[in-house]
Amino acid sequence: MFSETAIKELEEIRAKYPTARGALLPAIYIAQREFGHLSSEAYEAVSVALGVPRATVRGVATFYAMYKHKPMGRHIVQLCTNVSCMILGAEKLADFLKSRYGLEPGGITPDGRFSLVIMECIGACGTAPAMLVNDDFYENLTEQYIAEILEKYT
Repeated sequence: MFSETAIKELEEIRAKYPTARGALLPAIYIAQREFGHLSSEAYEAVSVALGVPRATVRGVATFYAMYKHKPMGRHIVQLCTNVSCMILGAEKLADFLKSRYGLEPGGITPDGRFSLVIMECIGACGTAPAMLVNDDFYENLTEQYIAEILEKYT
């Protein structure tokens, strides 16, 4: 179940909404943070905390791509491979991540440090190729720049 800190946070969030269902998105984020990903246990914890059916929690969580449904690395690398990024070398950068870090799309590095998510668009076509690491945005990527960026994340 949730930690005491998470329970207090959930209570504060719940108080902001007229119904428990209104608090589902932030509650699911809290569960993801607490459990590392959205497991059956995480769905159950949100269901109990908000008093909504487990199926509703799971339905909402699986609708959105921003939630993680399997264990992930400590840092999430989201590499854009849409048209502008692809034309400017994103596929080569994905190959670099695989050869240098052993990082496959949807996978985790052997040390558990990174997970790679291939994104369709992160809205940076004018400064492509681009990626996010957690919530940090990076643009005009090269192999060397990616290596420098990832060194900052332990």
